Amino acid sequence: MITAIDHIIIAVENLKEAEANYELLLGHPPVWQGTHKHLGTENSLFIFKNTYLELLAQKGSGMGAELIKNTLKEKGEGLFGLVLQTENIDLAAQKLKKHDCIVGPPFEGSGKNNTDGKVRAWKNLFLTDKITRGVFSFLIQHKNGSLPKVDRYEPAMINNLDHVVMTTSDPDGFINTYKGIYKIRLALDKYVESLKSRVLFFRLNKTTLEVVVTEKSKVMPDSLWGLAWGVDSIKETRNRLISKGIKVSSVKKGMKEGTLVATVKSNTHNVPTLLIEHIKEK
Repeated sequence: MITAIDHIIIAVENLKEAEANYELLLGHPPVWQGTHKHLGTENSLFIFKNTYLELLAQKGSGMGAELIKNTLKEKGEGLFGLVLQTENIDLAAQKLKKHDCIVGPPFEGSGKNNTDGKVRAWKNLFLTDKITRGVFSFLIQHKNGSLPKVDRYEPAMINNLDHVVMTTSDPDGFINTYKGIYKIRLALDKYVESLKSRVLFFRLNKTTLEVVVTEKSKVMPDSLWGLAWGVDSIKETRNRLISKGIKVSSVKKGMKEGTLVATVKSNTHNVPTLLIEHIKEK
């Protein structure tokens, strides 16, 4: 059913400011800048080898504007949404309807790039809390048009989304949803000593959903927690970021064998952010 993490959404107060910060952080500019007049939102999209990132802000009035405004009021800027891609959204709707998990039928959506006038079209499927489990999430199937690509990722640029960190206090329920209903592969389920927690690792489109199990006295909503961005050279990336005035920790060995990591400590708009390099064997 679910074939990819289509994109991640970050809710921001000021789109231009966030766009400038993320262009510095990622090392490349947005490939798409759009306005959704009927929703009351505007966005900037940054593309990677395996997904894309959407910065989303309020502009005008509409359902989207209210959602962003309420989110910013309650939580402030930060991770806002997880959008899941499917190749047949009508079939997905039929299957999810049996689980009483959809708000309504799939509906058409479209967007125009403010910089060059190109248009993309897609279909969305909004989901109920029963399946989103507290995380703003919906399904998408792209129909026409595509995002421009980055010609070449330099070693100091961020080029892929390595993993998304989520939390859950109900691991069995999470597995039932993401493995049982969404059909996403559960690659690993283990206790991680360094985190003192059980962690679930779901894999799709060369990205990992890393789900940390939290011990709570009662079941709490799941949450998006942070992002880990893949780079070819963490040393060059760190040097580039520091030269731009972005605060970054020192490089250290990662939790996973054969990795190096560093934490970005500024310019992320409240998104816990990790850089990771997978060391190639020589």
